[in-house]
Amino acid sequence: MSQAEAQVETLPLAPWLVRQRTGLLAQRGHAWLLYGPSGLGQYRLAMELARAWLCDNADTQQGQGACGRCGSCHAIDVRAHADLCVLMPETAMMELGWPLPEKAQAEIDDKKRKPSKEIRVDAMRDAVEFSQRTSARGRGKAVLVYPAERMNQVTANALLKTLEEPPGDVKFVLATGAAHQLLPTIRSRCMGHNMEWPAGTEATAWLQAQNVAPADAAVLLAAAGQRPDDALQMAQAGLNAKNWSQLPRAVAAGDVSPFANWAMGQVVDALQKICHDVLVLRSGATPRFFAAADLQRLGASASVATLTQWSKELATTARTVEHPFNPGLMLEALVSRAQTALNSST
Repeated sequence: MSQAEAQVETLPLAPWLVRQRTGLLAQRGHAWLLYGPSGLGQYRLAMELARAWLCDNADTQQGQGACGRCGSCHAIDVRAHADLCVLMPETAMMELGWPLPEKAQAEIDDKKRKPSKEIRVDAMRDAVEFSQRTSARGRGKAVLVYPAERMNQVTANALLKTLEEPPGDVKFVLATGAAHQLLPTIRSRCMGHNMEWPAGTEATAWLQAQNVAPADAAVLLAAAGQRPDDALQMAQAGLNAKNWSQLPRAVAAGDVSPFANWAMGQVVDALQKICHDVLVLRSGATPRFFAAADLQRLGASASVATLTQWSKELATTARTVEHPFNPGLMLEALVSRAQTALNSST
């Protein structure tokens, strides 16, 4: 999550999300699972479905989205809709502007605990109780779960029965960038929708419409693995084509300065992309995240085994990157290891 993600609802809806919203709204079903790699707009599409279901004016059977003008749409905008329940980790709710339950907010304010990075079972039980109430505005109720992979097994099990036999007129939309982490029983109780990958030209045109410079749009889209939401976040964080292309050589020189103000997860992600593309280039294939010219002679003397071992180490680090390590020391260690791998002669 990031501040850029918190602004996503204020942007015009991307054309590929409009197409998906229209198709999904025209179908029947009480529970949708939106899945695919992160950065394809799962949260935005989930919100659009919930908005339309609750809108006073939308004809969802015709695939119409929310009007954006009625009392229901306004209530969602100000995070106060009585018929919408949002289930997220507390950290995500705070970043995206959703109010926490009074008890949870009090515990965090009193420093009794830190905001949870998982969807808490208490919140899920509240959502189950919410689903059993009568609709306040008469348009039914909606429960949005994002990112759904942040449900632990206890939390997911608390949802199962309600998801299978929802009371009354409640609809669910679960959105995830890691569907493989969900319980099979959760997946089987939802209608699945694999998120659409936009064409490169469509995605770059959309990025330019969000004030990303034309020279940067295609480079950042490649840097984000063709995921437009991630590319936009990179641009809003200050990345451009020039400093992205210079990143591999800076890492090979042991320079940590390009990573100033980066979250550790972003650092590990960038190093994984460098490692991936160096290995790909060594195999005679086309790099995915960087231009071939950005990687010339990098890792040329390192063995494939050395680079593969570095890749495995980065994958292990990615699984624990959210732990409260010392960021400065961790950054130094990560870049030092990258420098060693890229300059190895064995």
